[in-house]
Amino acid sequence: MDDQVVQRVLQEGGRDFYQQQPSTSAASSSSPSILQSLPLHVSFDHGYYLLVKSIQELRSKKDGVVTIGIGGPIGSGKSSLSEKVASVIGCTVMSMDNYRTGVDDGHDLDSIDFDLLVQNLEDLINGRDTSTPLFDFQERRRIGSNVIKSISSGVVIVDGTYALHARLRSLLDIRVAVVGGVHFSLLSKVQYDIGESCSLDYLIDSIFPLFRKHIEPDLHHAQIRINNSFVSSFREPIYKIKCKSESQSGHAAYIFHGKEAQFDNFIEMYLRPPSASEEARINDWIKVRQSGIKYYLSLGDQRIVDKNYIIRPRAEFEVGRMTLGGLLALGYTVVVSYKRASTSVIDGNLSVSLETIDTLGETYLVLRGTSRKIVGTESSRMGITGPWITKSYLEMILEKQGVPRLNTPPLLSSVTPVTTQERLIAAPKPLRIAPNLVTRFEDLPQPWTRSPTKSKMEPVMATWHFIPPNPLLSDGYVTGPPSSRDNLQLAPMPDSYDLDRGLLLAVQAIQALLENKGLPVVVGIGGPSGSGKTSLARKMANIVGCEVISLESYYKTEQTKDFKYDDFSSLDLDLLSKNIDDIRNCRRTKVPVFDLETGARSGFKELEVSEDCGVVIFEGIYALHPDIRRRLDLWIAVVGGVHSHLISRVQRDKSRAGCFVSQNEIMMTVFPIFQQHIEPHLVEAHLKIRNDFDPVLSPESSLFVLKSNKQVAYQDILKILDSSKICSSVQNFIDIYLRLSGIPANGQLTEGDCIRVRICEGRFALLIREPIREGNFIIQPKVDFDISISTVAGLLNLGYQAVAYIEASACIYQDGKILIEIDHLQDVSSPYLQIKGVNKETVVAAGSTLKLDGSYTTKSYLEIILERLPAAERSSNGIHSQQAARLQELVEYIQSQGSSSASESSPSREASPLEGVIEEMQSRIKRLERWQAINTVLWTFLMSAFLGYSLYQRKRQ
Repeated sequence: MDDQVVQRVLQEGGRDFYQQQPSTSAASSSSPSILQSLPLHVSFDHGYYLLVKSIQELRSKKDGVVTIGIGGPIGSGKSSLSEKVASVIGCTVMSMDNYRTGVDDGHDLDSIDFDLLVQNLEDLINGRDTSTPLFDFQERRRIGSNVIKSISSGVVIVDGTYALHARLRSLLDIRVAVVGGVHFSLLSKVQYDIGESCSLDYLIDSIFPLFRKHIEPDLHHAQIRINNSFVSSFREPIYKIKCKSESQSGHAAYIFHGKEAQFDNFIEMYLRPPSASEEARINDWIKVRQSGIKYYLSLGDQRIVDKNYIIRPRAEFEVGRMTLGGLLALGYTVVVSYKRASTSVIDGNLSVSLETIDTLGETYLVLRGTSRKIVGTESSRMGITGPWITKSYLEMILEKQGVPRLNTPPLLSSVTPVTTQERLIAAPKPLRIAPNLVTRFEDLPQPWTRSPTKSKMEPVMATWHFIPPNPLLSDGYVTGPPSSRDNLQLAPMPDSYDLDRGLLLAVQAIQALLENKGLPVVVGIGGPSGSGKTSLARKMANIVGCEVISLESYYKTEQTKDFKYDDFSSLDLDLLSKNIDDIRNCRRTKVPVFDLETGARSGFKELEVSEDCGVVIFEGIYALHPDIRRRLDLWIAVVGGVHSHLISRVQRDKSRAGCFVSQNEIMMTVFPIFQQHIEPHLVEAHLKIRNDFDPVLSPESSLFVLKSNKQVAYQDILKILDSSKICSSVQNFIDIYLRLSGIPANGQLTEGDCIRVRICEGRFALLIREPIREGNFIIQPKVDFDISISTVAGLLNLGYQAVAYIEASACIYQDGKILIEIDHLQDVSSPYLQIKGVNKETVVAAGSTLKLDGSYTTKSYLEIILERLPAAERSSNGIHSQQAARLQELVEYIQSQGSSSASESSPSREASPLEGVIEEMQSRIKRLERWQAINTVLWTFLMSAFLGYSLYQRKRQ
């Protein structure tokens, strides 16, 4: 494997720094390049991470510009990758779309001005400013140029279908190929529609005629090969409401007054598959939108209608005219075509448009945005009250033409109830499925550039069916005589789905239940810790508008004090059952509120089923336990996520240490309760979701962090936050770092070799982070998740050793956009301030306002403490001798508690003499909390007085 990768990296035609200077230390075995250890094929998230790391390495070890080419077929995700890398590195992106020579199809090789593109790249490489073209696709011509300064172009990305062409490869340091995405999805869709009558190669030649001859050969020269499985997602959907504008003429003048409007004209066409009937099953149709000389394609009518909102995924990608012609030649027919003229005003993430549809002869007012709440608030502010239209333009046109629409959801199935044995065969266990990753080129049955995501083609979207209820469930529980709302049950989906498809199916299942059974619908989402249950529940709530209740709210205080957060006996099952029964019978009920800081119940909140809250989701690791799920309408199991990443991390560490341990052995050691008490219940789920999303490496959930030890006044911090939304809190935590023995550490303790476990507010949290340090920024993913004490004990039993210990307290201030954290580390005299946010510019602006420029550091707290520690006071592990003693006591307590928790056979156990250790630490934390609370109250009082006095003086003036 390594020889193949090295040969691929150093092959002829590259501009690799390591090829030009093979004698340097960078190419030596003692200091290998990341480019010489890249796997052949990686996921989109992993590829993004490797590309950023490769850019950083090359930039630090060579002078001049680092050039990257990102090539691949249309719809594979090239532009998305370029944008995400640019948001981190801050580089120049040169799109090959701007190098078109005219109105010809831009995906034709002859329509690209390679001479100018090569000249631009050579100018930047040689330190000269250059002028790149700008192309307007509406006007179908070049409209000017853009000057790029060589001094600001440390990294240049060429993004385009032909970015790895032979004329460019000699100018590129890093070559990246991206395949998959909507490109593969379209191939899968067409092959499913056509059937087995056409080979995959024939379909490729029909709808992507230039691919095999002019694009695919260049992709094999890539050093990083990314197989993008991402197709369409409701993770960040578009929320839309619309109404006729005939009664809103007064609002139109108000909308566009004094604002710059955008004018667009589209032709929208819908293509029906050749095997489809005359009825309008529009979910199977392909939509093509023509805008100027560009064509955009989306697969089917993937949308969700909830109340007044039309919710659509981001699922459109550009194609060429030849793709449209190829689809028509394969038997697709244009059944609906209309013109849409649009006048829009865009304000941030919200747009307001007037759209005229020629076929309907009507004009509609449309509000779109990425936040459902903002769209609804803006419509109310404008005084627009409907009547709202939830039908698409296509549906309205078909109704006008009198075309019958097939019923959705489908009619009741006459399938008899399946037996327990049949269920187990149809629904295999969702965990420990071998990862669908290609590691060897010769193992591929087809070239990697032409393989759809699955060898067996599937329909674009599965559909839900109902079956009559079975009084005796497979888990042995008798439900009793069916009530009026128990006459129907969902038939389980036979397959498992990724997170994006699973999210859509979950929402459609809720809608089918609402339509066929009525209110309320009670949903359970179960799965291991860190699998993505909470994230899925929140995204479902954003779309459907429902209540989400965590099973953590039902913890018993006497159980949680022993850190038993994965023990079923820690749940107050009686109260949970009463709440679910009250909800199912539309009675007002009181749901508990659990305070994680105190480890006790802090009160109750009232919940009542209504039209606005007709769906309630219970999420937790035991949400599908037989005692709970028999009261639920929809069972959803989620596996993967950080849970699987931890297992992979342990396997990687053991491999580095020269040991082999099976995944099953890791599961039994690190998650001892899961296999016995959680996993068996997931098999029975109506919907099984495998969360392949890698949050540790993903750019989707990253935080931009600036860290400084410069002293800042509290009043200055409060000034940069929104006073109407500001909230503050105090946290005290202990971090312990675990490293596997046997891993070579070169005499240094680094955070990258460790797994960090945080004890905070009576909880254990696992922090698996692989941050990217770029300039002043620490760019880190949000991947903290709670674990039980038995998981920490399991890591210790697998050979991990506690090698460092940090005790600290933090004051946190946030307003929803940025978070400012002041950390007081024990044995460090001055506190550290961290500014965190998902928007890089907002974080930079906050740091500049606080006058922190020039004082930033990207070092971790572990590095900071180790640097400050005198050699004479260090223990054998490299930490302070006194801390080493505390750490050893804490480790012994974890091992004793973890082993008793994992192998507990009776409800009672003897008190451990080491419990005093943790109690002493908790009492010390409580004292710190009281001191910090007093400090916060004093500062709040002083700031209130300061602001009041300022307002008083302003009024006097």
